[in-house]
Amino acid sequence: MSPQRADEAVNHPHETAVAAFVPGLELCRRFYVEAVRPALEARFPGLAHTAALIGPGSETLGFDAERSTDHHWGPRVLLFVSPADFSRRAAPIVRALSEALPVRFMGYPTNFGPPDAVGVRLLRPVARGPVAHRVEVLTISGFCRDYLGCDPARSLTMVDWLLMPEQRLLSVTAGAVYHDGLGELEELRERLRYYPRDLWLYLLAAQWDRIGQEEAFVGRCAEAGDELGSQLVAARLVRDLMRLCFLLERCYAPYSKWLGSAFAQLDCAAQLRPLLERALAANDFAAREAALSSAYEDVAARHNALGLGEPLTERVSPFWGRPYLVIHADVFAAATRALIQDPAVRALPIGVGAIDQFIDNVGVLSRPTLGRRLAGLFTAAERLTAEACRRRAVCGQNRRPSMPQVVPAAVARITTSLRNIIRFCPCSPWSFRPASSR
Repeated sequence: MSPQRADEAVNHPHETAVAAFVPGLELCRRFYVEAVRPALEARFPGLAHTAALIGPGSETLGFDAERSTDHHWGPRVLLFVSPADFSRRAAPIVRALSEALPVRFMGYPTNFGPPDAVGVRLLRPVARGPVAHRVEVLTISGFCRDYLGCDPARSLTMVDWLLMPEQRLLSVTAGAVYHDGLGELEELRERLRYYPRDLWLYLLAAQWDRIGQEEAFVGRCAEAGDELGSQLVAARLVRDLMRLCFLLERCYAPYSKWLGSAFAQLDCAAQLRPLLERALAANDFAAREAALSSAYEDVAARHNALGLGEPLTERVSPFWGRPYLVIHADVFAAATRALIQDPAVRALPIGVGAIDQFIDNVGVLSRPTLGRRLAGLFTAAERLTAEACRRRAVCGQNRRPSMPQVVPAAVARITTSLRNIIRFCPCSPWSFRPASSR
């Protein structure tokens, strides 16, 4: 039991005896229904609002446990109001709730200490109010701009989709909406439920490309006597196969802490998980290759079962003239890319994918403004490809340019984008500082 819950309870009508752990989604639902909403109706009758628990926090994904209660967890609600009410009433609402809310709810304090250097707040028991609660008053558009880096209420562009991390898309579409008085949040969540079809095909192809880039290296490392290298590449391929399965089942993948837990909930997990575990546990190349080969064939069959096009070979075979068994993921990638209809999506750089597929740095993925600096990676390649196709059409050569024609300029744009991230990242030793601040 956490120290906060063991603390002596303060007498209040909303208190209950300290009980077993309550999942955050249920705790916060009851907190809204039994404490927050009555206080709003008493102090701000008729206030149109939406109450939800979405965004950051293990509880929004349903993965919280007793351990989660030690930081940034507790009775809380996101309270969305209209822009007009936010301007006029946000501060009064926060003050009124600090006075009206109980100091404890279902055995947990409702008071939170001040944020630390990274913004984390801990439950802090108090004997009496007012409480420093976590009923956050927001607008839907403001929340989306801060958390996703764009406002999905407006028309989402292709680049918007590609630069929103899957973890964030998942945590906005997961969680719970307790009341949608504004009538906007559920519609927004449905709009973000999953990628548009052609973008999904592009990401699916990019994930197959990732596998194709390394599938032969498990054997090559082992052949070179580098057992550790072979294990490391195998682990990377296991992760890429897991993320491929999320795409095949059209589910957003969470970040690394919850990737295995969420994978276990996929339809493929019962059959595929033991194979992946054997690949990771293998003490020699033969066992490692056998487990990976079975996993490749399983995933290939699942890909074919989607009926996206002509069935592809589901059996592993040697990597060209070398003895390493692979599924030839590049064939799956090319076949999937060929199904894309939207010219703008077809013009995207081959094998890059969305931001999660080429960056796993938390410092970038957790800062939407930094991630947005990579927009040039997609827009530059799109412009280059479109212009090259136009020129070829004029010359009677109606085909896409080859990758050697597109890649150098696209790589240059990637380099510029990454330099911009480094330049403006406050934690970077190379970050930009105005002359006046030096």
